[in-house]
Amino acid sequence: MTQPSAQRTGLKRGITPAFLLLFIVGDMVGGGIYALVGQVGAVTGGAIWSAFLLALVLAVFTAFSYAELVSKYPQAGGAASYVHRAFKVPFLSFLVAFAVVMSGVTSASALAIAFAGDYLHTFFSAPKVITGLIFIVVVGLINFRGINESVALNAIFTLIELFGLLMIVVIGVAALASGYGEPARAFELKDGASIPLALLSGAALAFYALIGFEDAVNLAEETHDPNRSFPTALFGCIAITGMIYLLVTTIAAMVVPIDQLAGSSAPLLEVIKQGPLAVPVELFSAIALFALANGALINMIMASRLIYGMGDQNVMPAVFARIHARRQTPWVAIIFTSLLAMGLIATGDVGALARTTVLLLLLAFIAVNVAVLVLRQDRIGHDHFTTAAIFPVLGVLVCLGLLTQQGAQTWLLAGALLLLGAALYGINALVKRRLDGRRTMGSTIV
Repeated sequence: MTQPSAQRTGLKRGITPAFLLLFIVGDMVGGGIYALVGQVGAVTGGAIWSAFLLALVLAVFTAFSYAELVSKYPQAGGAASYVHRAFKVPFLSFLVAFAVVMSGVTSASALAIAFAGDYLHTFFSAPKVITGLIFIVVVGLINFRGINESVALNAIFTLIELFGLLMIVVIGVAALASGYGEPARAFELKDGASIPLALLSGAALAFYALIGFEDAVNLAEETHDPNRSFPTALFGCIAITGMIYLLVTTIAAMVVPIDQLAGSSAPLLEVIKQGPLAVPVELFSAIALFALANGALINMIMASRLIYGMGDQNVMPAVFARIHARRQTPWVAIIFTSLLAMGLIATGDVGALARTTVLLLLLAFIAVNVAVLVLRQDRIGHDHFTTAAIFPVLGVLVCLGLLTQQGAQTWLLAGALLLLGAALYGINALVKRRLDGRRTMGSTIV
């Protein structure tokens, strides 16, 4: 991976702390909470909030590492950049970057399947796989056409998604006040399950709804005073998101029976249907579909741009660095990531793809937590946030603990995706070696 220059002037710093906070909140809220409440409940029972609370606490440890690294090296690049600074091993840096790319593809695939579920069925019914494939093709076409990314627009999108979750809280409270539901259900764990294992397994899945650090890191170079504003925005975002998630999951469990939540691909829509307020299910379904689509698009943009960047830096085949002459978008990288997503949609489900996303990012988070300790010896000429060493250590242990909750199929899928990356890396290295050999022979003959 190419190391950013310390003297690089960088991009225009036009993002205020408030917009940064909204961006990170929007990136973390996404579509995960709209899709996974029921699946987490199937693992934990009624105490869904406990899995989200545990996942929230566990996420904070890695957030401390990101806060230090972003304020110390306020350039775009993310986990792979930090790992390269720490270890100077190109293949390791590549694997971390490719894991992040594939996490974006698997996440978008999960959201595409969720999009094709019960939220869409509010308006019309269609085969889930076919709808998911069409959805990802449309996302790819939008990605190809080019998107004028704006943090102001993202702030509007975030507010719409948060409005949908606020509706759940208001309707749920009204339902409980009217005698609907069963408040005690939110404190019941799954019958016959080991409490520690149920909570850890639920947290491993709920962790999907809390990821978003990696995308936000790439805005550091465009943020006013990132040394101070990024740590504040990051921890503020975790606090806001955590509070919203705990409210939503607690109310959902109180209002709707767990089996009903677990059996629905639109779990929060079940809350709307149970509530006494006359809120059109079509309105909430539209908000949920918007959240799922927005999350999928953000993930596919991120994945295709990182693939393009790796092709441009000669760590992936150069074909991935091709730009469309008219649209000025990385069309080969977009086609590659879209085809991968289509394959995953045809063969996976929301839970399996969400777990694969978490597994891939946990591997990247382990590398980041180790990197922050290694880079303590790198002295920087400006003040920056510094975390206590115990937090990165706990971050590594937490990530390892969550990895133990991933099943064999999740490991096989993640391993296959990383092997694909390793193969592309090897092919690229072999081609470069042959080209260098030909150039050497040519210069010798001359």
